[in-house]
Amino acid sequence: MNGDFLEVLQQIAREKEISPEALLETVEAALVTAYKKNFTAVGGEVSVRMNTQQATFQVFCQRPVVEDEIEEPGQITLAEAREHDPQIQPGDVLEIDVTPRTFGRIAAQTAKQVVMQRLREAERDRIFDEYNERVGEVVTGIVQRREYRNVLIGMGRIEAVLPPQEQVETEPYRFNDRIKVYILEVRRTPRGPQVIVSRTHPGLIRRLFELEVPEIADGVVTIKAVAREPGARSKIAVASREERVDPVGSCVGPRGTRVQAVVNELYDEKIDIIKWVADVGPFIAEALSPAKASKVCLNEDTKSALVIVPDNQLSLAIGKSGQNVRLAARLTQWRIDIRSEAQIARQALVDAGEHGSDGDAVLSAAVVPLSPSAAALSSAVAALSPAVAASALADLSYVPGLEETADMVARPNAATEESFGPCIELSQTDASASLEDAAGAGDDAANGSGPTVSLEPIDTTAAVVAERPPDGAGPREDAEASAEAVAPEAPARAE
Repeated sequence: MNGDFLEVLQQIAREKEISPEALLETVEAALVTAYKKNFTAVGGEVSVRMNTQQATFQVFCQRPVVEDEIEEPGQITLAEAREHDPQIQPGDVLEIDVTPRTFGRIAAQTAKQVVMQRLREAERDRIFDEYNERVGEVVTGIVQRREYRNVLIGMGRIEAVLPPQEQVETEPYRFNDRIKVYILEVRRTPRGPQVIVSRTHPGLIRRLFELEVPEIADGVVTIKAVAREPGARSKIAVASREERVDPVGSCVGPRGTRVQAVVNELYDEKIDIIKWVADVGPFIAEALSPAKASKVCLNEDTKSALVIVPDNQLSLAIGKSGQNVRLAARLTQWRIDIRSEAQIARQALVDAGEHGSDGDAVLSAAVVPLSPSAAALSSAVAALSPAVAASALADLSYVPGLEETADMVARPNAATEESFGPCIELSQTDASASLEDAAGAGDDAANGSGPTVSLEPIDTTAAVVAERPPDGAGPREDAEASAEAVAPEAPARAE
């Protein structure tokens, strides 16, 4: 062994990012393997010691010393051992120098193969440890190619796998696209470590905001909860540890630059940023933004909430295909049931007709204040006798295009109080807000802070129930909520 060999070892250690000590141990193990395969061993354990100062190595054979007879292979008698070392005693281990003059071509080839194999194993272990410590972080990669339905992302010395279930259907993943991915897990495989990444995990939203918002990185603003429907819309609840720092404004940034950077990374996925509130009732109302709720009734035992909204806010609270209320349920971890003020008023009138109660008394005990149109209808029906009022309401409840059994009423007010307990009054800046107010939220959708509002006529006959994720479910489970019209005299409750 000469000095050039040691220089080559040091260069390999730098390239593979392996410590020189570990590399020397690898070479020693390779020489031991080559010696055992190509030389007649004298018995005992074989070891190699390298001297980096003199660029030499020695091969030793270790043999236990016994006094009389040899019982196991590799042992040596006391008489034979004292030929090498006169001071040795029974029970000691005798080291005999068995260094060959030359290893030869075959032995050198064997040592080379062992060294290369050990280097590959060491590099795989180092990569596994490196990325296993980074699970839950966001890294930047380049789309390399597709294999079947998997997308391979280049991340330096390793290619990460983006499986189909972790892909967003609306994202293209073109060759050489630079994207940020969330490290989901690292697996050991016969071909080396395999890094699994995700573009659908809610943690991706959290990490992207940590990169874009200095207040979150510093811990001044914290992200309390994240709910996401990948590719469509996400909601995040943020809170500030300092009163002088606005958590929502910090995440939005000057002229919306911070949130827009996250939206661009997610291929224009809409993001709603709401302020986290410790009280459950106001927090549920905030989670339904941009819709404005009138009242929230809570049931602590079942973790369910009844939210009453103005008539012109019902479709906005439900969202497209129930998306808004579904995300709100996931964000708050509560079951959310939405009713309009008109539904509550109609049920109060129907209940009065069925039980023969005085219409004015029922109207005065309504859970929510009525809108002008609902109040006019209530006054007109209250002037009728109970039987005539019930018949008139039955005629008014029919809408062409719906089954005759379609529900036109909601849960009675008394039942609401019994099931959910006292309702929480929420302040309204404008109780008679129209769809023009809701349309103003469409301006925020351009920078990802609000949904696009449709000015189509509002169907106040539908009631939506959004289920919270089941107990023990992970943040990434798609707990689908139902959005349905409910039948007469069978209030909407998803069992």
